[in-house]
Amino acid sequence: MVNKINELEKIARNLEPSLEARHSVLDAVLKYTDQFIENIYELPTYITPEKNSSGLYDSPIGENPVQIDEILELLRNHVDNPGINPASDGHLGYIPGGGIYYAAVGDYLADVFNRYAGVFFASPGAVRLENMLIRWMANLIGYPQTAAGNLASGGSIANLIAIVTARDAHGLKAKDFHRAVVYMTEQVHHCLDKALRIAGMGEAVIRHVPMDQFYRMDAAALERLIQQDQQNGLLPWLVIASAGTTDTGAIDPLMEIGDISEKHGLWYHIDGAYGAFFTLTEDGKKLLRGMERSDSIVMDPHKGLFLPYGLGVVLVKDRQKLQAAHYYQANYMQDALSDPEELSPADLSPELSKHFRGLRLWLPLKLHGLNPFRAALEEKLWLARYFHQKIQEVDGFEVGPYPDLSVVTYRYIPQNGDPNEFNRRLVQEIHNDGRVFISSTILDGKFTLRLAVLAFRTHLQTIDLALEILKEKVAYLLENVGST
Repeated sequence: MVNKINELEKIARNLEPSLEARHSVLDAVLKYTDQFIENIYELPTYITPEKNSSGLYDSPIGENPVQIDEILELLRNHVDNPGINPASDGHLGYIPGGGIYYAAVGDYLADVFNRYAGVFFASPGAVRLENMLIRWMANLIGYPQTAAGNLASGGSIANLIAIVTARDAHGLKAKDFHRAVVYMTEQVHHCLDKALRIAGMGEAVIRHVPMDQFYRMDAAALERLIQQDQQNGLLPWLVIASAGTTDTGAIDPLMEIGDISEKHGLWYHIDGAYGAFFTLTEDGKKLLRGMERSDSIVMDPHKGLFLPYGLGVVLVKDRQKLQAAHYYQANYMQDALSDPEELSPADLSPELSKHFRGLRLWLPLKLHGLNPFRAALEEKLWLARYFHQKIQEVDGFEVGPYPDLSVVTYRYIPQNGDPNEFNRRLVQEIHNDGRVFISSTILDGKFTLRLAVLAFRTHLQTIDLALEILKEKVAYLLENVGST
């Protein structure tokens, strides 16, 4: 038996590379990443993937090791090149963040030391650090000291945590679900519909509240719907407002919705995954007034603070309600449950195994300070306003509402033919070009183009380039394809 163990140990120790081996791999990786960053402004934003490319499947997982140079070449050709380059200044399509470098350094440190950040007993420093970040964000929103929260993997899980907390805080049982009513606009992010279903609330009544011409919730219509449902014996339960919708960047009337929710005893949740961090700016703070009225809110550092994907935050005004919905107990964890000084993340979310996500946020904030984050967010507001003004100066384009935040909607109207089909082709031509990436949506039945300005590398020259490309591709389509 000892011989067998020793034999296995000899092979298993390959998982502990030597200092020389570590440096060899790290040097190659740093050279690869430095080359990417140093050339980021010249790289395409979008590369159309090759059809039927076997790519990674030609190098299956096997028993023997592969050299780092070969591995990086696989990544270059089959992972890092095709599709959208989210780190690019030209990513103007969805709600990009960009992935600031020091966040990657934070992840590296977190992974090497591998602190378990789920329970205070296991890693008090990691839990304190994350709770400190949550306290900082709660202060930004205007929440009281009773608030708590969780660093989740993104806005979808953060919203799910909030929905489950709201369900349990109102004491809803399965027998009530078909009478419980949720109020939101059709502009609410689809992850909230998904969260309701996963939380067992698929039978709940969904009321899509009418919107004004700016795609913001009509507060008066909301109150009328609540009153009607109360009169009809239903259980008005949850209002979901948006602090920056994905489609248009619209901000619902947060203060008025707060008044209505409090008056009628509803849980008030705000999805601020995209927009909440704009409260760091002077204009954003005014636009987002009323966030503090909510019972829960979601905000994504991997959007508004430009971090790599994988960090969304849920905040709940009453920590006891958050903990009541998510706490757990297990015999094997009895040593860890002895009167902790701090709330443990594992008691505040579905996650038990918990990566130390907080370090990817804490390290950039400490190394940069808040000032460049604030300036970058304000710059994005002004770049969206600049685009909204300049695209109107190009013959044939019409625009949507003046941007609340950093999303602009617009479309080209040809003199003849189908505008929807023309704009579909326009998007495709821009994607084929690859220098910038824009996206589209459907608003009021119309195929509409979107410009989302949030990548931290996006500056004035990027917006000017996008305007030139739009003019160039419109001219090409009119000349070579016609208006239909």
